[in-house]
Amino acid sequence: MKNQRKVLGEERREMLLQLLKDKGEPITGSELAAITNVSRQVIVGDITLLKAKGEPIIATSQGYMFLIQNGSQAPMVERIIASNHSPERTEEELNLLVDYGVTVKDVRIEHPVYGDLTASVMVSSRKEVSQFMEKIKSTNASYLSELTGGIHLHTISAATKEKLDEAEKALKLANLLVE
Repeated sequence: MKNQRKVLGEERREMLLQLLKDKGEPITGSELAAITNVSRQVIVGDITLLKAKGEPIIATSQGYMFLIQNGSQAPMVERIIASNHSPERTEEELNLLVDYGVTVKDVRIEHPVYGDLTASVMVSSRKEVSQFMEKIKSTNASYLSELTGGIHLHTISAATKEKLDEAEKALKLANLLVE
C-alpha cells in the first residue's frame, strides 16, 4: 500500500484522516509514514495539525486512532474509577477490566506540581493489554501511578452500566480499588 511518491501537505493529511477512519483500529506512525512516503516525524506533525482542527484522533500505545462519533458505533457508558496498586499489578488490573468487556480509555494522576496528568491507554482486549505491557517493558517507561504511590484514576467504558458494575466489583474483590 506504500506510495511511490511523497504525498504532500493537505493531501497527505486528508489521506491520513481517511485511513484512520477506515481502519477503525490503531495504526502506528511508522505504518502511516510508509504509506505516505514521509518520515514518522512528519506524521506526528500532521496528526497534531489534524487534532488542532478538532479531529477526534488519539495516540494510543498501539498507534493513532480515530474515535468514532455519532456513527455506527453504539453509545458507550463511561465511568471514572480510582485504583491503587503497585506497578507489578498493572497487567492484572487491565486484564481483569477487559475480561468484563470494558475498555480502559486512559490513566490519570494528580501530580503535586503539574496538576492533572492524563495519558491514553485505550485497551479493550487481552491482546491489546499484552501489547501495552510490552511497550512499557521495551521502552523501560515508568507508570504514571509510580509518581503517586500507586493511586490513579481510569476512565473506563462499556456497552452497559452492568458491565462496568461487574468489572468494578471484580477490582474491589482483587483489592485494586481505592477504599
